[in-house]
Amino acid sequence: MPASRALQISRRALLRGSGVVLGLPWLEATALGNRRTDPRPSPVRIAGLYMPNGAYPASWTPTAAGRDFELTPSLEPLADIRQQVTVLSNLWNEQAKDGDGHYVKESSILTCARIKKTQGADLRNGISFDQIAASARGHLTPLPSLELGVTPVAVGNDAVVGYTRVYGSHISWSTPTTPLARELNPRAVYERLFRAAQGSSASEAGLDSLLLDRVLQDAKRLRKRLGSSDRARLDEYLASVRSLEERVQWSTRTERSNWEPLTSLDLRDAPTERPSSHLEHVRLMLDMIAVAFQSDTTRVATFMFGNAVSNISFRFLDGVTSGHHDVSHHANEEQKLAEYKIINRWHVEQYAYLLRRLADMPEGEGSVLDNSMIVFASALSDGQKHDPHKLPVLLGGKGGGRIDSGQHLIYGEDHPLANLYVALLEAFGAPAERFADSTGPLRGLLVS
Repeated sequence: MPASRALQISRRALLRGSGVVLGLPWLEATALGNRRTDPRPSPVRIAGLYMPNGAYPASWTPTAAGRDFELTPSLEPLADIRQQVTVLSNLWNEQAKDGDGHYVKESSILTCARIKKTQGADLRNGISFDQIAASARGHLTPLPSLELGVTPVAVGNDAVVGYTRVYGSHISWSTPTTPLARELNPRAVYERLFRAAQGSSASEAGLDSLLLDRVLQDAKRLRKRLGSSDRARLDEYLASVRSLEERVQWSTRTERSNWEPLTSLDLRDAPTERPSSHLEHVRLMLDMIAVAFQSDTTRVATFMFGNAVSNISFRFLDGVTSGHHDVSHHANEEQKLAEYKIINRWHVEQYAYLLRRLADMPEGEGSVLDNSMIVFASALSDGQKHDPHKLPVLLGGKGGGRIDSGQHLIYGEDHPLANLYVALLEAFGAPAERFADSTGPLRGLLVS
């Protein structure tokens, strides 16, 4: 769909072909607009970044607790911003302990729920913590939340473990049965942010609703002509499409008249929609989170570096000759283990890139990073073992002064990951007495 056509429909809901493939916008935003002086308190933002296939514990976890810990090889890319980062050790997701392979663990990284074992469309997970945040505060911004990725939804079933691959394509769930569709096209993301910042009229929201209605109607007609396997795959994906319906209604709410973007966006800064490499694609999507947070178009975002069981090729890195999933099953072989560590470090480098972008954005007496909480986590601690214990978890930013950053916090064996999310929701202004198997806010993380 040409860009001129895309601009006629807010949020650029690009729905292509009889397969109903949802494509939402691709930024290397070199200019992020002009910052405005605003007397209002700076908003607090929250984001969850997911790395597939785990991390090797020996090269990830620092040995010392407190503020004087030594960065491990995997964490060295954070050296210049370590005071903004908190390393969290010994967290686990108890509900994922019995699952086979990846899907049980990786699909519940933000829900801390036990998923239903199914090869069909009857998905069952939990509500992810980012969507609890969006439900509480999403009405204050044009977009309640932003879900991003770089890899299309995987369809079909993994016959080895008996789960639909759709589970491994989503970390953000608005209801226990509704995974949220991710946007993969960087330019389309920017155009969506631009239109949201400009303000959508009720008539434009109506166009969005009409588009979605037509897509769902076409899908129902198509479904009658499909076999049982294809019908299940279509149903899986339509659950994601339906989650967009609520998002096109925000412009008609009364809160809209009280919102103004904190920075101006210019369509001339929109990035390419065809990134030349995996690195460029990842960086552009991280730029989109930065743009969204700086402009206050949304305060909640998630990003997947890849789907569960991701075997993205990292041959572009010196010393790597294989795909990600392949080397995560290293069997302690020297070469595979070395490649696994290189890939782990590369992901931390991208995380550090986003943190620096946010730190370079002045806001109030600090920066956007000072007013953000950026989680980086994987659902496995060692891809070889599919181990849900001792998860690799980092937190960047100070959450508007609520996060006591710059330290390594070590908890008792098998401490609930859900406690982290309870603490972040409290700092975000959406306190929850309980989330999944939480026992309270994560001790030592919040400034009292």
